[in-house]
Amino acid sequence: MKCAVHTDVDATGFCRNCGKALCAQCAREVRGALYCEECLARMVVGPSPAVPGVSTGPNPGVACALGFIPGLGAVYNGEYVKALIHVVIFGGFIALMNSDSISSGMQAMVIVFFIAFYCYMPIEAYRTAKARQLGQPVPGIFGEAESQRPVGAYVLIALGILFLLDTLGVLNFIWVGRLWPLILIGVGALLIWKRTQVQS
Repeated sequence: MKCAVHTDVDATGFCRNCGKALCAQCAREVRGALYCEECLARMVVGPSPAVPGVSTGPNPGVACALGFIPGLGAVYNGEYVKALIHVVIFGGFIALMNSDSISSGMQAMVIVFFIAFYCYMPIEAYRTAKARQLGQPVPGIFGEAESQRPVGAYVLIALGILFLLDTLGVLNFIWVGRLWPLILIGVGALLIWKRTQVQS
């Protein structure tokens, strides 16, 4: 077999990454493995910048449009666990809004959070697709790069504990309906704390 670059020279090996046939002049050995120059440069430098008109990842516009359907925007971006979490949260909001066991104050809070979550899904799908297209880290809920903390799991556990306490009669949803602005205060305090941590 001949070299993919020098077609008149016999190949001495193959690129471990792309499988291209390489002669002794083209082969680059790294820790016993052969690589072509392009693959080695890509691994050292990282992904090449996006070229206008050339798609290098999911389309942000398509991701945003699909994000209006619960879970579908996340599936398009290849985030299947996040898609499942979106569907479960969306279904939970629907079940709560159709429930007769919650107070009017609690129902108003659920509707507000439902609208916020419905608007969040397409925006989050767009931001994720845009970051992947540019080869950047996927942004998290508060705008920073996604960390190892499973935020979605924490949300599901908190909601599960809340509903379990109500089912056992330990927590009365009337109080939750009256005190839900504390959640907004907590989120605002968390954002301020994160901003001061970044600046310091």
